[in-house]
Amino acid sequence: MAGQLQGKSALVTGGAGGIGRATAVLFAREGASVTIIDLDQEAGREVVNVVSGAGGRAIFECADVTCAADCKRVVERSVRKFGGIDVLFNNAGIIRRASVVEISEEDWDAVMAVNVKSIFLMCREVIPVMTRAKGGSIINTASGWGLAGGARAAAYCASKGAVVLMTKAMAIDHGRHNIRVNSICPGDTDTAMLRREARQLGEDEEGFLAESAKRPLGRMGRAEEIAQAALYLASDAASFVTGTALVVDGGGLAASG
Repeated sequence: MAGQLQGKSALVTGGAGGIGRATAVLFAREGASVTIIDLDQEAGREVVNVVSGAGGRAIFECADVTCAADCKRVVERSVRKFGGIDVLFNNAGIIRRASVVEISEEDWDAVMAVNVKSIFLMCREVIPVMTRAKGGSIINTASGWGLAGGARAAAYCASKGAVVLMTKAMAIDHGRHNIRVNSICPGDTDTAMLRREARQLGEDEEGFLAESAKRPLGRMGRAEEIAQAALYLASDAASFVTGTALVVDGGGLAASG
C-alpha cells in the first residue's frame, strides 16, 4: 500500500534530533523524499542512514536557518535533487528560560531568530516553489506556550505566539495558491531540548520531567506522537485544513480557558 506522502518531497528543519528526527523518519516511511536540515552534521547524517537503511530517500544539508543565504542554498539543492518541495516542516527551535529582566539581549535575539526569523526565511524561498507547483503544505512548530504564557520563558512565549499568528497570516495570503499553512502546538515532549530546560533553570532533571507530566493524560508526549500530527497536516487527509494551531499536549491546555 502506498504511503500517505508517496511521491512527495519534504524539507525538515531541525531534523537531526527530537521532533524533527522523528518526523523526517516518519515522512520517509510514508513515501516522501526528505531533505534534513540541521547544524549537527553527525546526527543529521545518522538520520539519513536510518532512512536509507529502511529503503527511503533522504539527504542532509548542514545549514543555519537564520541565514538567508543558507536557506536559499538548501531549498535550491532540495529542488534539484527531488524536483520540488511539497511539504515544509519548520521545526528548528531553541529555548532560553528567563524572565524579561533576566534574559540577555543576545539570548532574546537568538530565540527570535531561530524560532521566528527562520520560518520567514524558509517560507520566502519555498512558497514560490510551491506556487509554481500549484500547491503544498507548510507546517510550523509553535508551542502550547504560543497560546498560553509560561513562567520564566518570556522570549520563548513571544516567539511561539508570533509563530501562531504568522502561520494564520500566511494561510490567508497563500490559500489562493493552494498552499496550506498550519502550526503544531506541542506540550512538553520528551526530547533533549526539554532536558536542557531543567539545566537552564538549575532544577533537578527527574523532578522537572515529573512536573512536565502533570497533565490529564499523566505523561509527557513522545516525539513520534508530534510527528504523527505533522504527518496529518502534510497529507491529503488535511486537504481542507489551513490557518490552524493544532494542540498536541495531552490535555495540558484544557483548563487554560
